[in-house]
Amino acid sequence: MELKTGKVLWKKEVRKEFGATDEMKWGMASSPLIAQGKLIINPGGPDAALVALEPKTGDVLWKSAGQPAAFASFLFTTISGKEQLVGYDQTSLGGWDAGNGKRLWTLTPENDHDFNVPTPLVWKDKLLLSTENNGTRLFGFDAGRIIAKPLAIYEPLAPDMHTPVIVGHRLFGVYNKLHCLNLADSLKVVWTAEDEAFTEYATIIATEDRLLITSQNGQLLLVDAQADSFKLISRLTVFPDESGVYAHPALVGKRLYLRSSTHVVCLEL
Repeated sequence: MELKTGKVLWKKEVRKEFGATDEMKWGMASSPLIAQGKLIINPGGPDAALVALEPKTGDVLWKSAGQPAAFASFLFTTISGKEQLVGYDQTSLGGWDAGNGKRLWTLTPENDHDFNVPTPLVWKDKLLLSTENNGTRLFGFDAGRIIAKPLAIYEPLAPDMHTPVIVGHRLFGVYNKLHCLNLADSLKVVWTAEDEAFTEYATIIATEDRLLITSQNGQLLLVDAQADSFKLISRLTVFPDESGVYAHPALVGKRLYLRSSTHVVCLEL
């Protein structure tokens, strides 16, 4: 769309145009991604599992054949000296060359039937994955390709939707608790915290010293990310009697925009 006027410059019915016919239970959930000046989408069609478009025109630059799509967003990153796209299809994780769409590597998890919703995270030259049937795992790379055996595994953090966050060498994730793990020490537990706000899902916005957590039941928690034990700085109930806050909040300057199942609110932080 043209920013000044809102005029539509081009549009596509992505799944229809690229031949995706599988049941997409929650629709297309991954975010479009700009990489090397290309607009990357993952329709999940047999001949167009991953597609690169020209952002200004919508013209197809390349198509990569593969499996139906998952729900997690893709990354564009450099790991172990290799610039690449990283993301899920329905059954596996993979790396792709952003220049031509060639698949570089494939990782099939030990336990199948993950929905593959949480987005992968990069820490140094390593990749962090969290899924509901395989827990949280840290993987190493060799010459830009993933090493199949994980460097560390932490099974209790096994979210089916929530994406953890990284602050320095710490990983924070929510699954029935708030988990704080040490990435530099084989995912060793630094601390965990039980709270009514920490159920199966939450969203986290992180800075170097703070976590801003939006809970599934409509609470907003500010947590010290550097403390050696759980330290709650403040709590605010934004949506009373709510059990389905799933939308990720948007932080704009000092304003936080939150959406529940029935309302949108703007908070002045």
